[in-house]
Amino acid sequence: MLDFIYYPVSWILWFWHRVFGFAFGADNGLTWALAVVFLVFTLRLVLYKPFVKQVRTTKQMQELQPQIKELQKKYKNDRQKMATEMQKLQKDHGFNPLMGCLPILAQVPVFLGLFHVLRSFNRTGTGIGQLSMSAYDNAHTPNYVFSAVDVQSFLSARIFGAPISAYITSPPGQLEAFADYGGVPTKLSIALVSIPLMVIAGLATHFNARASVARQSPEAAANPQSAMMNKLALWVFPLGVLVGGPFLPIAILLYWVSNNIWTYGQQHLVFGRMAKEEEIKKQQKLEQRAQNAPKPGAKPVNIKKKQSPSDATPVDADADAVDAVDAAPSTNGTAKSPTKAGQRRSGGQKRPGNRGRPNQKRRR
Repeated sequence: MLDFIYYPVSWILWFWHRVFGFAFGADNGLTWALAVVFLVFTLRLVLYKPFVKQVRTTKQMQELQPQIKELQKKYKNDRQKMATEMQKLQKDHGFNPLMGCLPILAQVPVFLGLFHVLRSFNRTGTGIGQLSMSAYDNAHTPNYVFSAVDVQSFLSARIFGAPISAYITSPPGQLEAFADYGGVPTKLSIALVSIPLMVIAGLATHFNARASVARQSPEAAANPQSAMMNKLALWVFPLGVLVGGPFLPIAILLYWVSNNIWTYGQQHLVFGRMAKEEEIKKQQKLEQRAQNAPKPGAKPVNIKKKQSPSDATPVDADADAVDAVDAAPSTNGTAKSPTKAGQRRSGGQKRPGNRGRPNQKRRR
């Protein structure tokens, strides 16, 4: 049913097993361990850009928290209006919440696919999803892209005496599948390899979560939902690795450790790059502000200048024209005496007393 996941995972694991097999031998436990580790690195490299997008989305969500709280407070009694305004806010800022979950969601099928492929190297179990094969049939049955010879090579692989497909709680009957390929391993040999990997995986999960929480803004950390998720990431998830470790094959524990190591390094790389980008933006703003500021000793420019006579408004020009007509000599050769304020003109019209005075005062 999930062959579209199982086959790509098998092909990547097969490729790296061939690569390291040239150096260490096909049956070497280190070859298979490195194949699992580089399978993780390959998949995480493919998911690098979505991870960067996830980090930027998370940071953007923290910056939008004040506006989101305002919308929640404003439309607390109108759910539909709140949802509409939220979508509008996200669209205006180019924010996509799904991008924050994409890398995590993409790793889930990969983890399940790797778990299934690794467990399918030993199909002698009788539990859920097991085929209850005999040890002989299991060793001579291909496993997806791996041939029967590859299956026997995997059964022969050991790390400090423990098969990488074995786990602490493996039933004794399932361990019999390794009898003809390196001997039946003991629970002690499996525990001596599994327990240190469980501890390292739990600590790596905790420190990755701590690094992520430390970069949260105070507003985001104060959010009740964020606070609950932080507690889960810091304490519950690492504890889950320790509790579930005895039920996981050594190869899966290797996957968990290498995945957390990659995450730790990738976080520092991405967050460091983003910090440099923000520092460059700040420097650019400071430089732009310094360019726009007046030079030392320069007289500041007064924007509100006094209006010059040449900038007189049309109203002033009309008033000057009327005054000029009143003071001009008449056509019959007699000088026309200027009318005083409040006196009547020759046409019987009374001239307003304050005509032209404000403009004259402004010009003086």
